[in-house]
Amino acid sequence: MLAALENGVQGGTWFSLIDKVYRIENLRSAFKKVKKNEGAGGVDQVTVKGFEINVERELARLSDELRTGTYQPQAARRAYVEKPGTKEKRPLGIPTVRDRICEGALRHVLEPIFEREFAENSHGFRPACSAKDALREVEHGLKAGKWYVVDADIKGYLDTPSHYTPSNEAVLKRGN
Repeated sequence: MLAALENGVQGGTWFSLIDKVYRIENLRSAFKKVKKNEGAGGVDQVTVKGFEINVERELARLSDELRTGTYQPQAARRAYVEKPGTKEKRPLGIPTVRDRICEGALRHVLEPIFEREFAENSHGFRPACSAKDALREVEHGLKAGKWYVVDADIKGYLDTPSHYTPSNEAVLKRGN
């Protein structure tokens, strides 16, 4: 997969990646990461330990569902976690173990493709990047004489039905 990225794909276009996603080796690798992260069960109440009891059979079933297009993700279980330093709670969606495995398998395939395109100073939701890396980037820019820092944390923005209304554009332009 990575060699194909480096050397290029015949014709320069990827036509299908799903066959890379549903490979048992890829799903097994994704399960190992899910197991390492532990975490709670989703709406189906199946824990990582519960999934592991029949892991090879479950991975084969997941592979078959992905291959045949019959895979259906479950709803995420809603939980609320404390926000440090406040009395507020942050909503958290907890996917099922099966869905986390599928997400990991997709990440294994897609991340190397998109990672090549991101700017070096882009830090959000990327492997081996953190908020501290972003802060170091800001500090570096300030020392280099740059004046502007953009912080785009808009509370509840993704909870709104339409993200591109004129009123939202005005808020974004004002920097709120």
